[in-house]
Amino acid sequence: MLTERQQELLDFLRVYQRQQGVMPSTRDIQLHFGFASQTAAMSHLKALERKGVIRRLAGKARAVVFPEVMERETVDIPIFGLIPAGFTADNPEHSDGNLTLDLRTMGLSPRSKPFALKVRGDSMTGAHIVQGDYVILEQRDPRPKDIVAALMDGETTLKRYLVDNGQPFLRAENPSYPDLIPARELMIQGVMVGLFRPYNGR
Repeated sequence: MLTERQQELLDFLRVYQRQQGVMPSTRDIQLHFGFASQTAAMSHLKALERKGVIRRLAGKARAVVFPEVMERETVDIPIFGLIPAGFTADNPEHSDGNLTLDLRTMGLSPRSKPFALKVRGDSMTGAHIVQGDYVILEQRDPRPKDIVAALMDGETTLKRYLVDNGQPFLRAENPSYPDLIPARELMIQGVMVGLFRPYNGR
């Protein structure tokens, strides 16, 4: 049986993950509950772990999962603010954290190597992708009309992939932006398979 405070913390973990797409950090927990230190927040997490309602993964930030999630095919995928040239999911040292996802929910196979990209700008608002969203992408060959993260002529962008008379090009989902036709190169770094939108309370 959980104490009242432990139940409040468990509820906070569930709501935060549902709204933000990631677990809160110990600093987030400290600030939310007014604990004197992050050590106090960690102590409460350890108490929840002892009672079997959460599990913590050693050596990972925000590494709290629920037991029912552990029973599914989950994977930690890296979050990127910007995708550098030559990016591959095998080389995630520039990541800004992780999202824990159920592969089956995303329609991905256990062999997939998905990654997340934090959206900046308003070029994809027509596809209901706005600044601050996290798009989930899989490394595979694109099909026409897929939304992709692409490296074109040295610049990385998130756009819709189209082909006209055998010529691939990229199109924004905002009429303020022109079509992008590669002058030298077009490298597809990932195809969008899902989206997370952090909740900002408004």
